[in-house]
Amino acid sequence: MLGFGSDDRDEGRARVGRSLRGAFRGTAMAAAAFALLVGLVAAAPAPASTPTPTPIPAPRHTGVASDTPIGQPGAGAGQAAAGQPGAAPSTAAPGATTPDPAGTGSGTETAAPGDDLAAGLPGWLHTDGATIETADGSPYVIKAIAWFGMETGNCAPHGLWSISLDAGLAQIASMGFNTVRLPYSNECLSAVASNSINAAVNPGLAGLTPLQLMDAFVQTAKSYGLSVILDRHRPDSGAQSALWYTAQYPESTWIADWTMLAQRYAAEPAVIGFDLHNEPHGEACWGCGDPATDWQAAATRAGDAVLAVNPELLIIVEGVEQQGDGSFTWWGGGLRDAGSAPVSLAVPDRVVYSPHDYPASIYAQSWFTAADYPANLPGVWDENWGYLAKQNVAPVLLGEFGSKLQTDQDRAWFETIVSYLATNGMSFSYWSFNPNSGDTGGIVHDDWVTPQAEKVAALGPLLGAGSAVAPHSAVPVPSPDPVPSATPVPPSSSSASPSPVPASPLPTPGSSAAPSKISGSASSRNPGPIVVPGETGSLAELSAGWDLQSEWPGGYVTELTVSNRGGSAAGWTASWPDATATGVVNAWGMDCTVASGTVTCTGADWAASVTPGQAVTAGVQLTSSGAAPVTPTLSIAPR
Repeated sequence: MLGFGSDDRDEGRARVGRSLRGAFRGTAMAAAAFALLVGLVAAAPAPASTPTPTPIPAPRHTGVASDTPIGQPGAGAGQAAAGQPGAAPSTAAPGATTPDPAGTGSGTETAAPGDDLAAGLPGWLHTDGATIETADGSPYVIKAIAWFGMETGNCAPHGLWSISLDAGLAQIASMGFNTVRLPYSNECLSAVASNSINAAVNPGLAGLTPLQLMDAFVQTAKSYGLSVILDRHRPDSGAQSALWYTAQYPESTWIADWTMLAQRYAAEPAVIGFDLHNEPHGEACWGCGDPATDWQAAATRAGDAVLAVNPELLIIVEGVEQQGDGSFTWWGGGLRDAGSAPVSLAVPDRVVYSPHDYPASIYAQSWFTAADYPANLPGVWDENWGYLAKQNVAPVLLGEFGSKLQTDQDRAWFETIVSYLATNGMSFSYWSFNPNSGDTGGIVHDDWVTPQAEKVAALGPLLGAGSAVAPHSAVPVPSPDPVPSATPVPPSSSSASPSPVPASPLPTPGSSAAPSKISGSASSRNPGPIVVPGETGSLAELSAGWDLQSEWPGGYVTELTVSNRGGSAAGWTASWPDATATGVVNAWGMDCTVASGTVTCTGADWAASVTPGQAVTAGVQLTSSGAAPVTPTLSIAPR
């Protein structure tokens, strides 16, 4: 997401409203949030010790795809219904002491390692007026959070370089969320490999294709009682597109990929909905009649195609930036015209409208300077999208909202929108789990483990107290860091130009490459298997290759591949010059330091020694005051 008009971020605007920190001080909610935080840390796996040479056990969910649709007997991606040997499956939904189809998250039961929480899933959903319902007609509120990365050049959820997939999903379930919104790009769906996955922490995931990784994500989320919404966030992995198609990824590809996914998960009710296209903006219009730009008509075509394959899915439709009356709002945020020109599908009761909304720190919309701010905000939301729910037209799922909560103005917005959602019983998806969202930060700190206490408390009216959910398997994760870090962490990586696809049957719009919410520098590197690059440093039997994974203003992530072409095993130390590097945030497979303009890393854990004819890959996340090196001179020495 990015705010209307520009990539302007001026966080020095007038400080208005009141602090959420003050609002929640001394309340029962603050106590509940504190109790949740204590439970989350207590439930986290112990800090990793140096691994022994003993092989790491295979994960519960292998993520290996098969030809069988996911969810059917014989499907290869994990079949998460089975618990650890001897562990009886739990019937408790995350955040509840009993199955909780309404998603109230009122309980405090702790799920033990090995408990499988899939029994608490709602199953297929449908709509009735403004209400989302389960098959038996019970109202259901979707409480989602986005975990991005599969739409970037990494083609994998970010953070798997530091934490396990199990640990991340257990954390999400612990906080009281019942759904994960999983962004992806069409480019990643056809890629042969993901990257930036720490194989020691995520055994079995690093070798999967992105589509197999999506399978593993779905099955693992399911085992934690989490449903999944698939979000087509970008066509290629470099940037968001204003329209649902580009010259390289035409409408035919967009629809074909959606129908492929509908078939793939046709027997998997944990996948509850498809978010058809992230944040239509620019030329995108609603019901204007131009087939090249009419998003309402395109959503109808795609929704009907998906439901022809799987009529049980929710079809999630975002708004547009410029509305029919000429008014502007957020990318994907304008649904003022949907009441009079709805998305009407062949299968009824499937459409959920999904606007996005953000605070003044993202973009200075006119309503943020109103004399009655923030009291004016509910009226703005009512006019742009809230009326759909209030007038019982269709359900509303606020598809993105979030903030770093660094100003009183943002805190006032956050408190008001949380109250609006809670009062009206609306579904939502918080942006984001990831701490490396450049505009909003995440719900965990840069270590990917420690909860952001103020944000957890601020979401309390929507999530409740939550309950500690332990990961299924004891895997190494970073030890929680109680001190919030002000350092941003890696945003999106980049990707190469996608392979050519058939020409679009629709007119090709003018180029409108726009900056994305996950701000990062794009390059021409392909995502794919880590191999020994051509740019190497070498000494005796060892050589080292550099593979920059992600970069952003303030830091970068890189991986080193160290190969041994000699006759005996060897430990290693590698270094490279970087006068702008200021510190090490995290490292895996090596221990790193920064001193005198040089980064020095020594092999550790699984990458401590390289056997003859083999290679190891290790990585590091650095803070930096300048651009990341592209092809630095590497020095490599045995030790």
